[in-house]
Amino acid sequence: MEKKILVAYFSASGVTARAAKEIAASVGGDLYEIVPAEPYTAADLDWTDKQSRSTVEMNDPASRPAVGSAPVDMGGYGVVFIGFPVWWYVEPRIVDTFLESYDFAGKTLIPFATSGGSGISGAEKSLKEHCPAAAWKRGKIVNSGAAAWAKNAVKE
Repeated sequence: MEKKILVAYFSASGVTARAAKEIAASVGGDLYEIVPAEPYTAADLDWTDKQSRSTVEMNDPASRPAVGSAPVDMGGYGVVFIGFPVWWYVEPRIVDTFLESYDFAGKTLIPFATSGGSGISGAEKSLKEHCPAAAWKRGKIVNSGAAAWAKNAVKE
């Protein structure tokens, strides 16, 4: 029996959401949005402001913003794509909240990200540290071409 695929993602501006929807459609996966309990405002996302919410969160490795979306039953999923925008060279802290809320032992996790210029390698290292029980596949920045990449990533 083939394991179901989940495409879980956090999107601050809609860019990652578009990539996640494209991936879910291409691999026949279920879509799950990691929604913050307290939505981010434009001011919260101003990375040039040292006091903005995102800057404060990212400067505190222990920060775990609350997830407001309903929990998902991970039982039937064998493959989970994890999507996010790259913030400060890694995943946003809310993605860590999500990962630490579930047991991913025995599951294959595949990270994907959107970015204006940063790579995904820093996030890949961080994700593995937060969720070492999962079997991690190599991730990719998917500003375009998400569908074709996702199909290949599942097969590898």
